[in-house]
Amino acid sequence: MADKKFDIIVYGATSFVGQIITRYMHEQFADGSIVWAIAGRSLSKLQQVSDAIGLSGVEIIVADAADEGALRQMCAQTTVVMSTVGPYALYGDLLVEVCATTGTHYCDLTGEPQWIRKMQLRHEADAIKSGARIVHCCGFDSIPSDLGVHFLQRKASEQFGQTCARIDMRVVSMKGGASGGTIASMINMVKEAVSDADLRRELQDPYSLCPQNHQFTVTQPEVKIAYDAVAGGWITPFIMAGINTRIVHRSNALSNNSYGLEFKYEEAVVTGKGSSGKRKAKAAHWGVNALMFGLAVPPIRWLLETAVLPKPGEGPSEKAQLEGQFDIVFFGSTAQGETIQCRVTGDRDPGYGSTAKMLSQAAACLAKDVPDGVPGGFWTPATILGDKLIKRLEAHAGLTFEKLA
Repeated sequence: MADKKFDIIVYGATSFVGQIITRYMHEQFADGSIVWAIAGRSLSKLQQVSDAIGLSGVEIIVADAADEGALRQMCAQTTVVMSTVGPYALYGDLLVEVCATTGTHYCDLTGEPQWIRKMQLRHEADAIKSGARIVHCCGFDSIPSDLGVHFLQRKASEQFGQTCARIDMRVVSMKGGASGGTIASMINMVKEAVSDADLRRELQDPYSLCPQNHQFTVTQPEVKIAYDAVAGGWITPFIMAGINTRIVHRSNALSNNSYGLEFKYEEAVVTGKGSSGKRKAKAAHWGVNALMFGLAVPPIRWLLETAVLPKPGEGPSEKAQLEGQFDIVFFGSTAQGETIQCRVTGDRDPGYGSTAKMLSQAAACLAKDVPDGVPGGFWTPATILGDKLIKRLEAHAGLTFEKLA
Protein backbone atom coordinates (compact mmCIF):
# COMPACT_ATOMS: atom_id res chain seq x y z
CA MET A 1 0.00 0.00 0.00
CA ALA A 2 2.99 2.28 -0.52
CA ASP A 3 1.14 4.26 -3.19
CA LYS A 4 -1.69 5.33 -0.84
CA LYS A 5 -2.06 9.06 -0.25
CA PHE A 6 -2.99 8.67 3.43
CA ASP A 7 -2.05 6.31 6.22
CA ILE A 8 -5.39 6.82 8.01
CA ILE A 9 -8.73 8.41 7.25
CA VAL A 10 -10.89 9.29 10.26
CA TYR A 11 -14.39 8.44 9.01
CA GLY A 12 -17.15 10.09 11.03
CA ALA A 13 -14.96 12.94 12.23
CA THR A 14 -17.98 15.10 13.11
CA SER A 15 -19.48 12.55 15.55
CA PHE A 16 -19.05 13.07 19.29
CA VAL A 17 -16.15 10.65 19.59
CA GLY A 18 -14.93 11.53 16.08
CA GLN A 19 -14.22 15.09 17.17
CA ILE A 20 -12.27 13.88 20.21
CA ILE A 21 -10.29 11.54 17.94
CA THR A 22 -9.61 14.32 15.43
CA ARG A 23 -8.25 16.59 18.14
CA TYR A 24 -6.06 13.78 19.50
CA MET A 25 -4.78 12.89 16.02
CA HIS A 26 -3.91 16.56 15.47
CA GLU A 27 -1.93 16.67 18.72
CA GLN A 28 -0.35 13.23 18.42
CA PHE A 29 0.80 13.23 14.80
CA ALA A 30 1.78 16.85 14.29
CA ASP A 31 5.28 15.57 13.44
CA GLY A 32 3.98 14.07 10.20
CA SER A 33 4.67 10.47 11.23
CA ILE A 34 1.09 9.67 10.18
CA VAL A 35 -0.47 11.24 7.09
CA TRP A 36 -4.19 11.46 7.71
CA ALA A 37 -7.46 13.01 6.60
CA ILE A 38 -10.98 13.45 7.96
CA ALA A 39 -14.15 12.25 6.27
CA GLY A 40 -17.91 12.23 6.67
CA ARG A 41 -21.10 13.06 4.84
CA SER A 42 -21.29 16.82 5.44
CA LEU A 43 -18.64 19.15 4.03
CA SER A 44 -19.85 22.10 6.12
CA LYS A 45 -19.72 20.12 9.40
CA LEU A 46 -16.30 18.70 8.55
CA GLN A 47 -15.06 22.21 7.83
CA GLN A 48 -16.43 23.40 11.17
CA VAL A 49 -14.53 20.65 12.99
CA SER A 50 -11.36 21.44 11.04
CA ASP A 51 -11.64 25.17 11.82
CA ALA A 52 -12.45 24.61 15.51
CA ILE A 53 -9.42 22.37 16.02
CA GLY A 54 -7.14 24.39 13.79
CA LEU A 55 -6.22 21.64 11.37
CA SER A 56 -3.61 22.61 8.82
CA GLY A 57 -2.80 20.45 5.86
CA VAL A 58 -5.36 17.80 6.87
CA GLU A 59 -7.60 17.11 3.90
CA ILE A 60 -11.39 16.78 4.03
CA ILE A 61 -13.18 13.99 2.17
CA VAL A 62 -16.95 13.84 1.68
CA ALA A 63 -18.45 10.34 1.65
CA ASP A 64 -21.91 9.27 2.77
CA ALA A 65 -22.18 5.85 4.45
CA ALA A 66 -24.78 4.84 1.83
CA ASP A 67 -22.80 6.03 -1.23
CA GLU A 68 -20.73 3.09 -2.49
CA GLY A 69 -18.95 5.12 -5.14
CA ALA A 70 -17.84 7.75 -2.64
CA LEU A 71 -16.70 5.10 -0.17
CA ARG A 72 -14.66 3.37 -2.88
CA GLN A 73 -13.02 6.65 -3.83
CA MET A 74 -12.21 7.27 -0.17
CA CYS A 75 -10.77 3.79 0.39
CA ALA A 76 -8.64 4.05 -2.75
CA GLN A 77 -6.67 6.83 -1.06
CA THR A 78 -5.82 5.27 2.31
CA THR A 79 -4.15 2.33 4.00
CA VAL A 80 -6.57 2.33 6.97
CA VAL A 81 -10.11 3.59 7.52
CA MET A 82 -10.93 4.32 11.16
CA SER A 83 -14.72 4.42 11.50
CA THR A 84 -16.79 6.04 14.26
CA VAL A 85 -20.08 5.96 12.34
CA GLY A 86 -22.57 4.06 14.49
CA PRO A 87 -24.79 2.37 15.33
CA TYR A 88 -22.75 0.19 13.04
CA ALA A 89 -25.63 -2.22 12.53
CA LEU A 90 -27.53 0.67 10.92
CA TYR A 91 -24.77 2.52 9.08
CA GLY A 92 -21.68 0.33 8.93
CA ASP A 93 -22.38 -2.50 6.47
CA LEU A 94 -21.36 -0.88 3.21
CA LEU A 95 -18.06 0.52 4.44
CA VAL A 96 -16.94 -2.90 5.73
CA GLU A 97 -17.95 -4.44 2.41
CA VAL A 98 -15.97 -1.86 0.45
CA CYS A 99 -12.90 -2.24 2.68
CA ALA A 100 -13.07 -6.03 2.46
CA THR A 101 -13.31 -6.05 -1.34
CA THR A 102 -10.71 -3.34 -2.00
CA GLY A 103 -8.02 -4.52 0.42
CA THR A 104 -8.36 -1.48 2.69
CA HIS A 105 -7.58 -2.11 6.35
CA TYR A 106 -10.32 -1.11 8.78
CA CYS A 107 -10.89 -0.56 12.51
CA ASP A 108 -13.82 0.71 14.55
CA LEU A 109 -15.44 1.12 17.97
CA THR A 110 -18.39 -1.22 17.66
CA GLY A 111 -19.65 -3.20 20.60
CA GLU A 112 -22.45 -4.85 18.60
CA PRO A 113 -21.79 -8.62 18.49
CA GLN A 114 -24.72 -9.40 16.23
CA TRP A 115 -23.41 -7.00 13.59
CA ILE A 116 -19.82 -8.24 13.86
CA ARG A 117 -20.98 -11.81 13.25
CA LYS A 118 -22.98 -10.71 10.22
CA MET A 119 -19.95 -8.92 8.79
CA GLN A 120 -17.76 -11.97 9.36
CA LEU A 121 -20.18 -14.28 7.58
CA ARG A 122 -20.67 -11.92 4.65
CA HIS A 123 -17.23 -10.49 4.07
CA GLU A 124 -14.43 -12.58 5.59
CA ALA A 125 -13.80 -14.50 2.36
CA ASP A 126 -13.43 -11.21 0.47
CA ALA A 127 -11.12 -9.78 3.14
CA ILE A 128 -8.89 -12.85 3.00
CA LYS A 129 -8.79 -12.64 -0.80
CA SER A 130 -8.04 -8.90 -0.94
CA GLY A 131 -5.70 -8.78 2.08
CA ALA A 132 -7.92 -6.37 4.04
CA ARG A 133 -7.37 -6.63 7.79
CA ILE A 134 -10.62 -5.89 9.60
CA VAL A 135 -10.37 -5.17 13.34
CA HIS A 136 -13.55 -4.43 15.29
CA CYS A 137 -13.84 -3.35 18.94
CA CYS A 138 -10.81 -1.05 19.21
CA GLY A 139 -12.16 1.11 22.05
CA PHE A 140 -12.95 0.46 25.70
CA ASP A 141 -14.79 -2.50 24.34
CA SER A 142 -12.69 -4.46 23.90
CA ILE A 143 -9.04 -3.37 24.00
CA PRO A 144 -8.52 -3.39 27.82
CA SER A 145 -10.12 -6.86 28.08
CA ASP A 146 -8.56 -8.40 24.98
CA LEU A 147 -5.07 -6.97 25.49
CA GLY A 148 -5.30 -7.43 29.26
CA VAL A 149 -5.86 -11.18 28.80
CA HIS A 150 -3.14 -11.28 26.12
CA PHE A 151 -0.71 -9.53 28.48
CA LEU A 152 -1.53 -11.81 31.42
CA GLN A 153 -1.21 -14.95 29.31
CA ARG A 154 2.19 -13.84 28.07
CA LYS A 155 3.33 -13.24 31.66
CA ALA A 156 1.89 -16.60 32.73
CA SER A 157 3.76 -18.39 29.94
CA GLU A 158 6.99 -16.71 31.02
CA GLN A 159 6.44 -17.56 34.70
CA PHE A 160 4.78 -20.98 34.57
CA GLY A 161 5.57 -22.28 31.10
CA GLN A 162 1.85 -22.40 30.30
CA THR A 163 -1.15 -20.10 29.96
CA CYS A 164 -3.95 -19.72 32.49
CA ALA A 165 -6.97 -22.01 32.22
CA ARG A 166 -9.19 -19.38 33.80
CA ILE A 167 -9.12 -15.60 34.04
CA ASP A 168 -11.53 -13.44 36.04
CA MET A 169 -11.55 -9.76 35.06
CA ARG A 170 -12.63 -7.26 37.71
CA VAL A 171 -13.45 -3.60 37.14
CA VAL A 172 -12.04 -2.14 40.35
CA SER A 173 -12.96 1.46 39.52
CA MET A 174 -14.34 3.32 36.55
CA LYS A 175 -15.40 6.93 36.15
CA GLY A 176 -16.97 8.35 33.02
CA GLY A 177 -20.22 9.16 31.26
CA ALA A 178 -22.20 7.56 28.47
CA SER A 179 -22.80 9.14 25.08
CA GLY A 180 -25.82 9.15 22.85
CA GLY A 181 -23.98 7.08 20.26
CA THR A 182 -23.38 4.24 22.70
CA ILE A 183 -26.99 4.37 23.88
CA ALA A 184 -28.24 4.36 20.28
CA SER A 185 -26.24 1.19 19.56
CA MET A 186 -27.67 -0.48 22.66
CA ILE A 187 -31.22 0.52 21.74
CA ASN A 188 -30.82 -0.84 18.22
CA MET A 189 -29.47 -4.18 19.48
CA VAL A 190 -32.39 -4.57 21.88
CA LYS A 191 -34.85 -3.74 19.09
CA GLU A 192 -33.30 -6.40 16.88
CA ALA A 193 -33.31 -9.01 19.63
CA VAL A 194 -36.95 -8.42 20.57
CA SER A 195 -38.11 -9.31 17.06
CA ASP A 196 -35.58 -12.06 16.23
CA ALA A 197 -35.56 -15.36 18.14
CA ASP A 198 -32.44 -16.55 16.31
CA LEU A 199 -30.59 -13.43 17.43
CA ARG A 200 -31.68 -13.97 21.02
CA ARG A 201 -30.20 -17.48 20.88
CA GLU A 202 -27.02 -16.11 19.28
CA LEU A 203 -26.64 -13.59 22.09
CA GLN A 204 -26.63 -16.48 24.56
CA ASP A 205 -23.64 -18.12 22.85
CA PRO A 206 -20.29 -16.98 24.34
CA TYR A 207 -18.50 -18.33 21.24
CA SER A 208 -20.71 -16.60 18.66
CA LEU A 209 -17.80 -14.61 17.23
CA CYS A 210 -15.38 -17.53 17.05
CA PRO A 211 -14.66 -19.12 13.65
CA GLN A 212 -17.35 -21.61 12.71
CA ASN A 213 -14.96 -24.54 13.10
CA HIS A 214 -13.99 -23.67 16.67
CA GLN A 215 -13.73 -26.55 19.12
CA PHE A 216 -14.88 -24.80 22.30
CA THR A 217 -17.63 -26.54 24.27
CA VAL A 218 -16.89 -25.71 27.91
CA THR A 219 -19.69 -23.88 29.73
CA GLN A 220 -18.56 -20.38 30.64
CA PRO A 221 -18.97 -18.98 34.18
CA GLU A 222 -22.15 -17.03 34.92
CA VAL A 223 -21.47 -13.96 37.03
CA LYS A 224 -23.92 -13.40 39.86
CA ILE A 225 -24.06 -10.96 42.74
CA ALA A 226 -21.63 -12.48 45.22
CA TYR A 227 -18.73 -11.75 47.53
CA ASP A 228 -15.44 -12.35 45.70
CA ALA A 229 -12.73 -13.17 48.25
CA VAL A 230 -9.94 -12.87 45.67
CA ALA A 231 -11.01 -9.38 44.58
CA GLY A 232 -11.88 -8.45 48.16
CA GLY A 233 -15.40 -7.17 47.58
CA TRP A 234 -18.88 -7.75 46.25
CA ILE A 235 -19.26 -8.17 42.52
CA THR A 236 -22.01 -7.67 39.95
CA PRO A 237 -22.12 -8.44 36.21
CA PHE A 238 -20.28 -5.97 33.94
CA ILE A 239 -22.49 -4.47 31.25
CA MET A 240 -19.75 -4.70 28.58
CA ALA A 241 -18.99 -8.37 29.27
CA GLY A 242 -21.31 -9.46 26.47
CA ILE A 243 -18.98 -8.13 23.80
CA ASN A 244 -15.65 -8.33 25.64
CA THR A 245 -15.89 -12.04 26.46
CA ARG A 246 -16.69 -12.88 22.84
CA ILE A 247 -13.66 -10.97 21.57
CA VAL A 248 -11.40 -12.73 24.11
CA HIS A 249 -12.70 -16.14 23.04
CA ARG A 250 -12.20 -15.23 19.36
CA SER A 251 -8.61 -14.26 20.18
CA ASN A 252 -8.12 -17.68 21.74
CA ALA A 253 -9.49 -19.36 18.61
CA LEU A 254 -7.44 -17.24 16.20
CA SER A 255 -4.24 -17.91 18.17
CA ASN A 256 -4.55 -21.68 17.68
CA ASN A 257 -6.30 -22.11 21.04
CA SER A 258 -3.26 -20.74 22.86
CA TYR A 259 -5.36 -20.19 26.01
CA GLY A 260 -6.58 -23.80 25.87
CA LEU A 261 -9.68 -25.59 24.62
CA GLU A 262 -11.28 -25.37 28.07
CA PHE A 263 -10.34 -21.77 28.81
CA LYS A 264 -12.83 -19.93 31.03
CA TYR A 265 -13.22 -16.16 31.18
CA GLU A 266 -15.65 -13.82 32.90
CA GLU A 267 -15.98 -10.15 33.81
CA ALA A 268 -17.54 -8.38 36.80
CA VAL A 269 -17.56 -5.03 38.58
CA VAL A 270 -16.31 -4.77 42.17
CA THR A 271 -18.78 -2.65 44.16
CA GLY A 272 -17.05 -2.61 47.56
CA LYS A 273 -16.93 -4.41 50.88
CA GLY A 274 -19.54 -5.09 53.54
CA SER A 275 -23.23 -4.32 53.40
CA SER A 276 -22.62 -1.16 51.39
CA GLY A 277 -20.84 -3.13 48.66
CA LYS A 278 -23.66 -5.65 48.60
CA ARG A 279 -26.29 -2.93 48.25
CA LYS A 280 -24.35 -1.30 45.40
CA ALA A 281 -24.00 -4.65 43.61
CA LYS A 282 -27.75 -5.26 43.80
CA ALA A 283 -28.59 -1.70 42.75
CA ALA A 284 -26.28 -1.88 39.74
CA HIS A 285 -27.69 -5.24 38.66
CA TRP A 286 -31.30 -4.14 39.07
CA GLY A 287 -30.56 -0.89 37.26
CA VAL A 288 -29.13 -2.62 34.19
CA ASN A 289 -32.00 -5.13 34.14
CA ALA A 290 -34.55 -2.35 34.42
CA LEU A 291 -32.89 -0.45 31.57
CA MET A 292 -32.88 -3.49 29.29
CA PHE A 293 -36.51 -4.24 30.14
CA GLY A 294 -37.46 -0.65 29.41
CA LEU A 295 -35.66 -0.65 26.07
CA ALA A 296 -37.53 -3.82 25.07
CA VAL A 297 -40.97 -2.25 25.64
CA PRO A 298 -41.78 0.32 22.91
CA PRO A 299 -43.69 2.90 25.04
CA ILE A 300 -41.06 2.84 27.78
CA ARG A 301 -38.28 2.93 25.18
CA TRP A 302 -39.84 6.02 23.62
CA LEU A 303 -39.96 7.73 27.01
CA LEU A 304 -36.35 6.82 27.77
CA GLU A 305 -35.17 8.01 24.35
CA THR A 306 -37.01 11.33 24.47
CA ALA A 307 -36.68 12.32 28.11
CA VAL A 308 -33.97 10.36 29.91
CA LEU A 309 -31.12 8.96 27.84
CA PRO A 310 -28.47 11.05 26.02
CA LYS A 311 -29.06 11.49 22.30
CA PRO A 312 -26.59 10.88 19.45
CA GLY A 313 -24.04 13.69 19.45
CA GLU A 314 -24.24 14.11 23.22
CA GLY A 315 -21.74 12.84 25.75
CA PRO A 316 -19.55 13.66 28.75
CA SER A 317 -18.02 17.14 28.97
CA GLU A 318 -14.33 17.74 28.35
CA LYS A 319 -13.90 18.19 32.10
CA ALA A 320 -15.60 14.83 32.76
CA GLN A 321 -13.40 13.16 30.15
CA LEU A 322 -10.24 14.51 31.77
CA GLU A 323 -11.39 13.52 35.26
CA GLY A 324 -12.42 10.02 34.20
CA GLN A 325 -10.35 6.85 34.58
CA PHE A 326 -10.52 3.09 34.78
CA ASP A 327 -8.70 0.44 36.81
CA ILE A 328 -9.12 -3.21 35.83
CA VAL A 329 -7.48 -6.24 37.45
CA PHE A 330 -7.18 -9.71 35.90
CA PHE A 331 -6.89 -12.77 38.15
CA GLY A 332 -5.47 -15.80 36.34
CA SER A 333 -5.00 -19.40 37.43
CA THR A 334 -3.41 -22.35 35.63
CA ALA A 335 -4.80 -25.88 35.54
CA GLN A 336 -2.32 -26.72 38.34
CA GLY A 337 -3.58 -23.90 40.57
CA GLU A 338 -0.74 -21.42 40.04
CA THR A 339 -1.99 -17.84 40.20
CA ILE A 340 -1.06 -14.51 38.63
CA GLN A 341 -2.54 -11.01 38.66
CA CYS A 342 -2.22 -8.16 36.16
CA ARG A 343 -3.67 -4.66 35.96
CA VAL A 344 -4.73 -2.37 33.12
CA THR A 345 -5.46 1.29 33.82
CA GLY A 346 -6.49 4.31 31.76
CA ASP A 347 -6.20 8.02 32.52
CA ARG A 348 -9.41 9.32 30.89
CA ASP A 349 -13.08 8.40 30.96
CA PRO A 350 -13.22 4.94 29.42
CA GLY A 351 -15.92 5.45 26.80
CA TYR A 352 -14.60 8.60 25.15
CA GLY A 353 -11.37 10.15 26.41
CA SER A 354 -9.51 6.83 26.58
CA THR A 355 -11.44 5.23 23.73
CA ALA A 356 -10.43 8.02 21.33
CA LYS A 357 -6.77 7.43 22.12
CA MET A 358 -7.10 3.64 21.92
CA LEU A 359 -8.77 3.68 18.50
CA SER A 360 -6.30 6.23 17.12
CA GLN A 361 -3.29 4.20 18.23
CA ALA A 362 -4.91 0.99 16.97
CA ALA A 363 -5.28 2.61 13.55
CA ALA A 364 -1.68 3.83 13.63
CA CYS A 365 -0.50 0.36 14.65
CA LEU A 366 -2.55 -1.21 11.86
CA ALA A 367 -1.10 1.24 9.35
CA LYS A 368 2.54 1.13 10.43
CA ASP A 369 3.41 -1.84 12.64
CA VAL A 370 1.80 -4.96 11.14
CA PRO A 371 4.22 -6.98 8.96
CA ASP A 372 3.40 -7.24 5.26
CA GLY A 373 2.99 -11.01 5.43
CA VAL A 374 0.03 -10.92 7.83
CA PRO A 375 -3.02 -12.09 5.84
CA GLY A 376 -6.35 -10.37 5.45
CA GLY A 377 -9.41 -11.38 7.41
CA PHE A 378 -11.32 -10.47 10.56
CA TRP A 379 -8.84 -10.14 13.40
CA THR A 380 -9.05 -9.05 17.05
CA PRO A 381 -6.87 -6.35 18.62
CA ALA A 382 -4.84 -8.96 20.54
CA THR A 383 -4.19 -11.27 17.60
CA ILE A 384 -3.07 -8.73 14.99
CA LEU A 385 -1.79 -5.81 17.10
CA GLY A 386 -0.87 -7.42 20.43
CA ASP A 387 2.35 -6.26 22.06
CA LYS A 388 2.95 -3.61 19.40
CA LEU A 389 -0.29 -1.89 20.38
CA ILE A 390 0.42 -2.25 24.10
CA LYS A 391 3.69 -0.39 23.51
CA ARG A 392 1.86 2.42 21.70
CA LEU A 393 -0.88 2.64 24.34
CA GLU A 394 1.60 2.91 27.19
CA ALA A 395 3.72 5.48 25.36
CA HIS A 396 0.99 7.66 23.86
CA ALA A 397 -2.49 6.86 25.21
CA GLY A 398 -2.27 6.96 29.00
CA LEU A 399 -2.77 3.23 29.54
CA THR A 400 -0.65 1.01 31.76
CA PHE A 401 -0.20 -2.77 31.73
CA GLU A 402 1.52 -4.25 34.77
CA LYS A 403 1.97 -7.57 36.50
CA LEU A 404 0.90 -7.41 40.15
CA ALA A 405 1.61 -10.86 41.57
